[in-house]
Amino acid sequence: MRHPWWLVLCLAAPLLAQPAGERRLTVAEYRDKMLGGWLGQMIGVAWGAPTEFHWQDQIMPADRYPSWSPGLINGAFDQDDLYVEMTFLGTLERGGLNVSIREAGIDFANSEYPLWCANRAGRNNLREGIAPPDSSHPRFNACPNDIDYQIEADYSGLIAPGLPQVPIDLGNTFGRLMNYGDGLYAGQFVGACYAAAFFESDPRRIVEIGLEAIPAGSQYAEMVRDLLAWSAAEPDWQACWRTIQAKYREDPVYQQASNGGIDAKINGAYVLLGLLYGDGELEPTIEISCRAGQDSDCNPSTAAGILATARGASWLSDEYVGELSQTAVFSHTPYDMERLLAVCEQLARDAVVASGGRIEGGAGAEVLVIPAQTPQPNELELSWAPGPIANTFFRPSERRRITQPGPTAMMAAAVEKLAPGWSVAKLGPDMDPGWREEWRGRQGVLLTHPQDRDTAAVLSRELTLPAGRPRLALSISHHPEGDWDLVVRINGEEIARQLVGPTTSTDGWLELSYDLSRWAGQAVRLELLNMPNGWTWEAAYWHRLEIVTE
Repeated sequence: MRHPWWLVLCLAAPLLAQPAGERRLTVAEYRDKMLGGWLGQMIGVAWGAPTEFHWQDQIMPADRYPSWSPGLINGAFDQDDLYVEMTFLGTLERGGLNVSIREAGIDFANSEYPLWCANRAGRNNLREGIAPPDSSHPRFNACPNDIDYQIEADYSGLIAPGLPQVPIDLGNTFGRLMNYGDGLYAGQFVGACYAAAFFESDPRRIVEIGLEAIPAGSQYAEMVRDLLAWSAAEPDWQACWRTIQAKYREDPVYQQASNGGIDAKINGAYVLLGLLYGDGELEPTIEISCRAGQDSDCNPSTAAGILATARGASWLSDEYVGELSQTAVFSHTPYDMERLLAVCEQLARDAVVASGGRIEGGAGAEVLVIPAQTPQPNELELSWAPGPIANTFFRPSERRRITQPGPTAMMAAAVEKLAPGWSVAKLGPDMDPGWREEWRGRQGVLLTHPQDRDTAAVLSRELTLPAGRPRLALSISHHPEGDWDLVVRINGEEIARQLVGPTTSTDGWLELSYDLSRWAGQAVRLELLNMPNGWTWEAAYWHRLEIVTE
């Protein structure tokens, strides 16, 4: 392979002698390791992509583990594991390392790519005018401990060689857009591991240094300590996996504020499983993190990214990077590899100087002189017992800069499309409420979901019913694995209650008609409740919602 200029410049240079109180890293060595970090992420996520969430609470059998081919790396250009964090790099490129959290929030609110879990909840809050840090507070965000910032924090260490405080501070700017408590600490830990990998080659030592960047009393820190201890005592990674499962999936104490298999702690444990049992080699590190299951593309991506930062891009053979596109652009970003590396290098130079370091030497022989830095972790916050909200809202001038509609506006448009004159309230974010072009063979369907276990979503309309024999005609459906209760109320009086599920529907649909003759010619308030009854797949699917007369 004829290497592009940015890879040629990354040929490894030896680390220079380290005076007390500071460390020295040649720019050539920095480039090699920083590029290694990005390539490691790309290899890990592309390798694991076919397996994502296919293996939950079980180890993937070895014969189901996918094989690698060199062209797979280019699939990473379309992975959210990478392109979301490039939104943060864009904000830093424009606003510098001290950019405000509000500015970061506006940029994230204006991102156009699809999101899930904590990212989606946080971005929805931003688009609704809830400014950070409240956009991630558990009062407004049901996903505070999800994996999101953990898989997006790589950038924060790749631009901070040997500077663990920088990923902590960047986590407080970008991680707080969507995560809180352990969900935030997960990303700060990952960023600190990357920062450590510029000077450490032993994965265990990298993990120990990363641990110093997060609150010792957090459950995430407890998980890291456990993995360090368990891996030292148990040579079999699968036996260690079973110990992880017993504590971090089956013990209710560690399921607080958790959304199950997307939780940062369990997935962080699988990242460490690969790093600590992978013998410092790429393939076993990726395989173990992937076969551990759950988010089995993001976890090997993080593990491989940290390891390849420690080893450098020059360590990666053409088998992995030989077919890497030199022109492809990461989805939803302006970044190809050349621009990505240039931006990261400039931000790293800025971070070194801002942290009290300096850059010595001339062109071709520059050295980053990096001060010793003791991390100052955040104060402990618990997602299941959160502190008070900050009451942060975007000002009108800021809201005008947010060009993407929030879920309220999008849902109102969807309701109007199905049933003009109706409105929706008490809507929960689960299962992505809104318009569906098709559902179970029918075109044009509205999805609603209860706000929480005790609060129904409500479709309502105030109108004067026509004279004669008006009736309410409904065509409604349910998720194949769930059901829900329909409650019909007029002027606050319940007139009907109906289970909507597999036992009451035909081919997934229920056709209902309610006689409203008693209120003919009267002004009424009509309410249809999507009532929870067990909190499992309780979305309501509405295809017809109509007042008709006979």
